[in-house]
Amino acid sequence: MNKFLRSIAAAVLLGACISGAQAQRITYSETEREDSRRTNFEIIGKIEQNVLVFKNNRSENAISVYDNDMKLVSRVNQDYIPDRVINVDFVSYPGHAYMVYQYQRRNILYCMGVKIGSDGKKIGEPQELDTTQLGFASDNKIYTTLASEDKKRIMVMKINSKNNKQFVFTTVLLDENLKELKRDRIYMPMEYRNDFFTDFYLGNNGDMVFGKFTRTGGNDNISKVLIVTKSPATDSFATKELNLDGKYLDEIKIKIDNLNNQYLITAFYYKQRRGNIDGLYSAIFDRKSDSVVKSHFTEFADQLRIDARGESNTKMAFNDYFIKHMIPKVDGGFLIAAEAEYTSSRGNAFNRWDFLGYGSPWLSPSDYYYLQRYYGPYGWNSYRYNSSAGTRYHADNILVLSFDPNGQLEWSNVIPKVQYDDENDFLLSYGMMVTGGKIHFLFNEMERRNRIMNVHSISPDGQITRLPTLKNLDKGYEFMTKFAKQVGARQMIIPCFYRNYICFAKVDF
Repeated sequence: MNKFLRSIAAAVLLGACISGAQAQRITYSETEREDSRRTNFEIIGKIEQNVLVFKNNRSENAISVYDNDMKLVSRVNQDYIPDRVINVDFVSYPGHAYMVYQYQRRNILYCMGVKIGSDGKKIGEPQELDTTQLGFASDNKIYTTLASEDKKRIMVMKINSKNNKQFVFTTVLLDENLKELKRDRIYMPMEYRNDFFTDFYLGNNGDMVFGKFTRTGGNDNISKVLIVTKSPATDSFATKELNLDGKYLDEIKIKIDNLNNQYLITAFYYKQRRGNIDGLYSAIFDRKSDSVVKSHFTEFADQLRIDARGESNTKMAFNDYFIKHMIPKVDGGFLIAAEAEYTSSRGNAFNRWDFLGYGSPWLSPSDYYYLQRYYGPYGWNSYRYNSSAGTRYHADNILVLSFDPNGQLEWSNVIPKVQYDDENDFLLSYGMMVTGGKIHFLFNEMERRNRIMNVHSISPDGQITRLPTLKNLDKGYEFMTKFAKQVGARQMIIPCFYRNYICFAKVDF
């Protein structure tokens, strides 16, 4: 979460509220003939007064520059990027952005960085951040790009897994000008096939944090969790094991709370292996004392199970839920947003264990390097495109929980929704926007066989309000709200389908 989102989140937690629902306005960009439904894209953000979107169509890599009315100012071909770019990441600032991209030439994979101006053109020449020698042709990204909340620290990293029992991390820490501050090579002991990593995060002070956990059988419950940290001053990892009190965890989420100088760790938990989800585990890791100072198991009450269950029975109410967002509070507490997701195929539903085994963030390597998430169209982060014939994707209720600084549940609420689509999930799920004293959830709902984007807001005390239908919901536009990006205090960019093309909508609250 960047700086302005932090300040807005702070307003949420201080109890500020918006008086009355204000009108929302949608402005659409025109479609460009080059951009089909299979165009890879990344919303870079709002740079000065322009909205920048990176687009990849086979051998073409371009940045479309839109003005405040979403009129196309220019489409700038990034001809310095090789035809076959493997992955791109962006770190945006008010006046410019950095693009970190990867490509392979012969047996060398290059990780490069370049500064982009508000006109979509490069500023200066690309600089080499790191290289990797490969013995194979790779279409998967090897480097991960991390950025701190204040954007003053950037890190690129890779993991060599040639030795199954000992992985090798290479980390390159950079400042806000892409100047190298420190380069480290660190060894991590592993138990092959049972040890996994969470996502990786970077603090404002340059600290790196992630979780290492053990799943028996690869996609079973988590029985052991280590919180792994590395400060810029050291060239080694420090680990602390979480006390699970004999319980089992699900997918682990970590959030850096820079304001309170702590890490927030959450996961759904089970009292028995492969049982039903019983509640939420939360822990607070204090950076100053380098230890877990608080941990708590919150068992879900029967009434919450009734509200959240959808079509499930009460005992299985949370078995399809996955944590999507964590928002730190000023007082040290936090909010959780989770969503029910599952798939069915020819009448047979994938269960949670199938999903975790298939959709695990860190996959087994095909060679010497730990390959990361499958990447595909629409934001470089969707791997479920035409995955199998006859597959139906579902995204249902949104669960919102608020916890105090001690991990005690303050309030809970459920935003009801039912979504499904066949072959892909691009039009499902929700986008989240924080404005003033409320959090808004944007998602599509079926009305008379058409998908209409709706907005539900939740106040600091957990009250849900359905806002009036947005203006300018022109017929024919289908919103991919899950790939939406907030670019201002009251502004969001949402990619859309219009016929067989992709375009973008600016929503002003």
